[in-house]
Amino acid sequence: MTTERLHKVLAHWGVASRRHAEMLIRSGQVFVNGQRAKLGDKVDAARDRIEYRGQRLNPPHPPRRVYLLLHKPKGVLCTCHDPQGRPTVLDLLPPRYQCVAGLHPVGRLDADSSGALLLTNDGAFTYYLSHPRHHIPKTYRVWVQGQPPERVLQRWRQGIPLDGVMTLPAAVQLLRSEGDRSLLEIILHEGRNRQIRRVAEQLGYPVVALQRIAIGPVHLGNLRPRAVRPLSHRELAALAYPANREGPA
Repeated sequence: MTTERLHKVLAHWGVASRRHAEMLIRSGQVFVNGQRAKLGDKVDAARDRIEYRGQRLNPPHPPRRVYLLLHKPKGVLCTCHDPQGRPTVLDLLPPRYQCVAGLHPVGRLDADSSGALLLTNDGAFTYYLSHPRHHIPKTYRVWVQGQPPERVLQRWRQGIPLDGVMTLPAAVQLLRSEGDRSLLEIILHEGRNRQIRRVAEQLGYPVVALQRIAIGPVHLGNLRPRAVRPLSHRELAALAYPANREGPA
């Protein structure tokens, strides 16, 4: 008998990311063999009866893995559901992806930002990209108000205290200035909440517009706003993630 932690099984089946699966277990929404599951439970996926929201999950075959790149426009939330009915990234997907169980965004882009966003139903992939030890770089093009001098850019590169903790060193390059605005390219190796906006505000050059153009080796390229495409095996390999998956339908 082969056992595995329940939250990993739920992630493998595409129910949710590992972190979200842990939340589902804690909230009492998952049952194993008729008993409410507990965080840390181990299961034999081939023998145990696993239920979520009253439905048995045990599929005869693992679900098809899907890895997508979306060009998120401004005004759209990086969440699977919004109680207030605002548009989410899942609402943008074409019908062939709308029916993929467990599809969720990897990481976040705030509602006022646009650009590259990954989506998947592979919880292990989400965990891999989100873990701090991997330091997947993310590249942004950012318009700021004003013309920050080199000394200010150097402060940004070296790190700025946010909530009492220094940001990691960042690559910050001035691309051009137009009137009272400047375009910067910024590469981060961490993803703290609204980090670029908060640092820019603290330095006195608030963000006017922010677009993420790449996540590691995965580039937005010519992908139009609201458009989506599957990642290639080459891109998954470049992310150092095993490309042992079935392609999108």
